[in-house]
Amino acid sequence: MKNPKIPKAHPVDIHVGARLRQRRTALGLSQSALSDAVGLTFQQIQKYERGSNRMGSSRLFEFAKVLSVPVSYFFDDMPSNVLAGRPLSERGRKGGFGETATPFGEEKNPLHKHETRDLVSAYYKIREVRIRKQIFSTIKALGAAAHAQVLARRKRS
Repeated sequence: MKNPKIPKAHPVDIHVGARLRQRRTALGLSQSALSDAVGLTFQQIQKYERGSNRMGSSRLFEFAKVLSVPVSYFFDDMPSNVLAGRPLSERGRKGGFGETATPFGEEKNPLHKHETRDLVSAYYKIREVRIRKQIFSTIKALGAAAHAQVLARRKRS
């Protein structure tokens, strides 16, 4: 008997799960607290955050309400390889649902880094909106300046 291939998580599900985890941790919520708020088990939250379970539109809507974000938040900053889509596997072309995986580059995605989650969490602990916006503007300016330096170096080379 052949061992059927276990389908890999779809890159969109991985991205949506990462955004779910990012927002949950930014708000300082545990998986258990989020699961209680939406009527699930924390194991189900873990599966959603890993992208191993697909999320229906009504579930996505519930998460958005609990986490105080628009549904579009979960699709923001989606990497170009995910936006480009991916080909269906042989089974998918024959009417099944199996798909071949596209590398998501999880290790390169800054949303998956602990440092990013810590930064976002600390940012949202700043209660003064004006100060938070000033910090945001400063970080954006520093990032733009660093990017401009990289581009200038490349031009010179």
